[in-house]
Amino acid sequence: MWNFDEPAGREGTDCIKYDRREEIFGVKDVIPMWVADMDYNTPDFVVESLQKRLEHEIYGYSFRPAEYFLSMINWIKSRHNWTVDKEWICFSPGVVPALNFCTLAFTQPGDSIIVQPPVYFPFFSAAESHGRNLIYNRLMESEERWVMDYDSLIAGIDSKTKMIIISNPHNPVGRVWTPEELNNLADICLKNNILIISDEIHCDLVLPGFTHTPLASLSEKIAENTVTLIAPSKTFNLAGLSTSSVIISNPVLRKSFNKIVDNLHVGSGNIFGTTASIAAYTNGHKWLDALLDYVDHNIEFVKNYCRAMIPEIIPVQPEATYMIWLDCRKFAMTGKELQNFFVSKAGVGMNEGSTFGPGGEGFMRMNLGTTHQTVMKAMEQIEKAVSTLR
Repeated sequence: MWNFDEPAGREGTDCIKYDRREEIFGVKDVIPMWVADMDYNTPDFVVESLQKRLEHEIYGYSFRPAEYFLSMINWIKSRHNWTVDKEWICFSPGVVPALNFCTLAFTQPGDSIIVQPPVYFPFFSAAESHGRNLIYNRLMESEERWVMDYDSLIAGIDSKTKMIIISNPHNPVGRVWTPEELNNLADICLKNNILIISDEIHCDLVLPGFTHTPLASLSEKIAENTVTLIAPSKTFNLAGLSTSSVIISNPVLRKSFNKIVDNLHVGSGNIFGTTASIAAYTNGHKWLDALLDYVDHNIEFVKNYCRAMIPEIIPVQPEATYMIWLDCRKFAMTGKELQNFFVSKAGVGMNEGSTFGPGGEGFMRMNLGTTHQTVMKAMEQIEKAVSTLR
């Protein structure tokens, strides 16, 4: 029904991923497989909904209707078996802004915030840009997967530690944390009065064989100590419409969060983000299932290709997201050397691992949310470049 093989033709649309290639990588002729948005056309049911709204030629001040909340509540219940009340849902123009709002709402200058690198780099600035101290609780590699280091977490806590930001599922290592792992983390945080900010923007992009667990769904006690960030943006490729949600069951925390949003006057959102969100969450199940099958095929192709043709690169099996974490440590290159090699020799632009913090050195993050043809071309170019090093 949906053709994910159709080239989207994003050049010339003020698209960061394509139209800023030369600015980002120094050359224009590079396959962009970096920033986390997809190259698939927006689902037809979202486009049709937006077109219908456009026909009414007034785009003035608006509010989010009951349908907006109901579509989200039904989606979360259906996909993740978590019952969310309408009053828990707060608005944010994006998940990254929400991270910063949380820092302002729940911590003070001089407080410490824990992150788990290698992790999505805006976590770092959400703390440091506001005068908070950053504590690294590095993930560990264990049996070809990454796990949390609870001993390190406990050791890093002191009287100034007020908050932890986690990525669930994790970007970039692709882990879908199990209920046991999340419970262990939550127990530590509850014992030490540390608030948990759970970035769950990739929760819908869980690959076949894995199940996402919303942290706040584990127990009412954990929910009272958790702020959950979600959005339809990664799932349905709607990042340009600036619609995210922050789910807070604790009324005291919710009041503090909303106060920051209100004081900054960024809570209105926009008509088209609201319209797209309703359409996506109401009609998106079959489309998403088809997308996940397609992305999973891309992942399997890259894994098999590396195993057969580029054994120097070891892909880490993603359990979620359309990103794949590539272990390139056998090349023994610095991050700058790796980036230069893939851009100038292979013609492929990816995210260099050290930008995700300690533990990311020697890795590259590759975006597979694109056509099979593009993935095949990129891997062939990488293979050709690697052959010159042998």
